Amino acid sequence: MRINLAKQQQLPVIFLMGPTASGKTDLAISLLEPLPVELINVDSAQIYQQMDIGTAKPDSETLSKAPHRLLSFCDPADAYSAADFANDAKKEIADIHSMGRIPLLVGGSMLYFKVLLEGLSDLPSADADIRKGIQEQADREGWASVHQQLQLVDSITAEKLHPNHSQRIQRALEVYKITGTPLSELQSQSQGGIEQDYDVRQYALVLQNRALLHQRIEQRFMAMMEAGFASEVEQLFQRGDLHADLPSIRAAGYRQLWDYFEGYCGLDEAVEKAIIATRQLAKRQQTWLRNWPNCQQIQVDNQQGYLDQKDLYKNFL
Repeated sequence: MRINLAKQQQLPVIFLMGPTASGKTDLAISLLEPLPVELINVDSAQIYQQMDIGTAKPDSETLSKAPHRLLSFCDPADAYSAADFANDAKKEIADIHSMGRIPLLVGGSMLYFKVLLEGLSDLPSADADIRKGIQEQADREGWASVHQQLQLVDSITAEKLHPNHSQRIQRALEVYKITGTPLSELQSQSQGGIEQDYDVRQYALVLQNRALLHQRIEQRFMAMMEAGFASEVEQLFQRGDLHADLPSIRAAGYRQLWDYFEGYCGLDEAVEKAIIATRQLAKRQQTWLRNWPNCQQIQVDNQQGYLDQKDLYKNFL
């Protein structure tokens, strides 16, 4: 899967995936010198404006040297789906290829990568009455009960979702109630992805030392707090037009600090819950990647710590 530009009749598209805090962004930036790449952000939280510290966006100095497309362009109050991302990313890929350069898509939003690669099936529009019925059931019995119901009609989708993934559980059950067909079956009929149109090179950063990843997640989160993450969330909270059910505010770290500003918990408890939520996010990302086809895995750690970037980018040259 190494990239030999001299042998390429068609410029490739590179996916650089990995769990949070695995060093994806640093590695992508290090590839700007040896390869003619342009970076495209694939992080569903970094698309939002006013959400810089808690999403670990590169700072302004870094971005001036290494611009990222599809970064900081969406207001936190706005809805933005994986399908929206796929449409926007296709335009960016075509533009970068027109410049004779290589698109390098970097991030950890695995659903974004999947929809871009494979496309989306023709799913039904939302049905307000059905959604209301599912929500009422959840209010009575809890989302774990709704998740169990989904398991009975679409075990493939249910196995991919935690009982707390209320929005995705609701959508999967809604699709089944409308069509009588499991969401997983409809998605298997997807069309419109780029895998048939481009030479897509897929790389995943993997870590063997879970304790090291957890330590890095905690250290990074505490550094975010020192950099003013709580103030960043407070400013969003004070806007008055945002709420806890928005995709932007559901991002790991933001949701937990939002609970603090709503008075549901103390700051120390919010920080502890945020670190746990980020660890759970990393676990889900690694689960996606373990089952990801046609992907070259790059180990980024050893018993002593993270490997040097120069050792890592040799995989691309």
